[in-house]
Amino acid sequence: MPTPTGKTTRAERMAQPLAREVAEQLAADKGVCIRPVALRRTDLATGASEIVDVPCGSTLESRCPACARRKRSIRRTQCEEGWHLDQEPTVTPDEPTQVQRAWVEQRAVVTAERDRLAETGTASAEELAALDAAIADLDYEISASGLRGSVAPGSSASSPGGRARRVRSTKRRQDAPDLPKRPMLRRTVGRTYEDPETGRVFRPSLFVTLTCDTYGRVKADGTPVDPDTYDYRRAARDALHFSKLIDRFVQNLRRVAGFDVQYFATVEPQRRLAPHLHMATRGTIPRSELRQIAAATYHQVWWPPADEVAYEGDHLPVFDEATGNYVDPATGEVLPTWAQALDSLDTNPDAQPMHVVRFGPQVDTKGVVAGSPDADRCIRYLAKYLTKDIAQCHAVETGAQARHVERLVEALRFEPCSPRCANWLRYGIQPDNPKAGMVPGLCRSKAHRREHLGYAGRRVLVSRKWSNKTLADHRADRLAWVLNRLGIDPNADPDENDGDATGSPALASITSTGHTWELARPTDPDVPPREHRLLRAIGEALKRRAQLDAARQTSFSATPERAA
Repeated sequence: MPTPTGKTTRAERMAQPLAREVAEQLAADKGVCIRPVALRRTDLATGASEIVDVPCGSTLESRCPACARRKRSIRRTQCEEGWHLDQEPTVTPDEPTQVQRAWVEQRAVVTAERDRLAETGTASAEELAALDAAIADLDYEISASGLRGSVAPGSSASSPGGRARRVRSTKRRQDAPDLPKRPMLRRTVGRTYEDPETGRVFRPSLFVTLTCDTYGRVKADGTPVDPDTYDYRRAARDALHFSKLIDRFVQNLRRVAGFDVQYFATVEPQRRLAPHLHMATRGTIPRSELRQIAAATYHQVWWPPADEVAYEGDHLPVFDEATGNYVDPATGEVLPTWAQALDSLDTNPDAQPMHVVRFGPQVDTKGVVAGSPDADRCIRYLAKYLTKDIAQCHAVETGAQARHVERLVEALRFEPCSPRCANWLRYGIQPDNPKAGMVPGLCRSKAHRREHLGYAGRRVLVSRKWSNKTLADHRADRLAWVLNRLGIDPNADPDENDGDATGSPALASITSTGHTWELARPTDPDVPPREHRLLRAIGEALKRRAQLDAARQTSFSATPERAA
């Protein structure tokens, strides 16, 4: 209420909604990106340029709700289309062009000459280096010509100075049960089952949930009953290497199933903050075999031991600019390199892996039939937390939960997350490819960040033959549907669509050619403020929504049933 003088108090003004925040809320509600990226689109023929806003593409709802919801919706579509396929997804590669064949032919000639000179020993080191550089250039041209993969993977000539791949025994651990192995069939579609009474044919699939092992008893809110005995170190290491464990599980799953099992999986934390896996698999496997596979799956981390602290506090290794190595601050002795530490591990017959990560005993399996309410419920559950950080999936409501998070983050602080992690200096070993300024406990990898809680892998894991489409294909399908509803030819000249039903320069220029694109700076005179661009995008979104609704209504009333 205004005061008798007609003025408002500061408290009353602060209680009023902020106009800019209202605009952002409205943009999020209407599906408009609140952090648009300004790009400059220049016509190569006329030289005219314009500013086009494109969505930021964030997958986190805390950064951009509209883009995150759009990403989640596409993932749900991808999961739904591939889960219960009834035909094998086939991809037929195109025939190589003459240019591609010519590049590969040149690569073969140079490779043969390089190997001949290396075997005879008649070439100098400079000549071999020149041939290696030529091979690297040819590999680049082969990739640029449109060929997938490498023409000579693992070739020492194609990667001069590369180190040989370390090979370890694949013999199974004695404490892991053996797994049956079936002949591999070239199929990805699950089996069908017929009901003898009704004759109805079913094509069921599975929804599987796997968790990490226990680290100590926990309460209903996920906090440990006894924090002093809770194994935070093992919890941290399991989170760091959980993605590798998933890869091993998929490998074992396919070996036992006997066909190329396709999957759509997501990773999220439990209430106790340990990562667990939700996986939709195409086809069925007996539950007893799934439990056997989970129990027999493990991943061994063959890294140097990281249990005894060698340097901490102010007593840390010093980087020597002359040699590019870290040395002991007191004696000046060079610390063992990463390669030397692995060599020592290989030559030690009694060496043990630094860590072995396994699944816990809890394996939840559920059969799902296409088109059933359970299928839709499982798809929603798979995409439930995709727009949130790992640490935001479960709200921290009590002090005990906050302390549990802090203890896990502290345990992750000094755990090595990769061969290049700065934490190896704490244990007297140089990281792989050391650089100046590395400090233990300050690794910049996302595995050490609070929002990830140790899990640095991908949140969504999709097999290559799941829906036979990429995310770009799914986005193109959605765009084609919208353009079809609005009566717009996607192959037409974008200039013909100016002022048409789209009303959006970004949508009108999707199929444009003959233009260059570059990032526009916010300080450029022709780039409007973000708030102005946001309001313009909201107006365009409202206009497109009205036109799309009108097109839907026209199509709905024009059906023969409605016309009758």
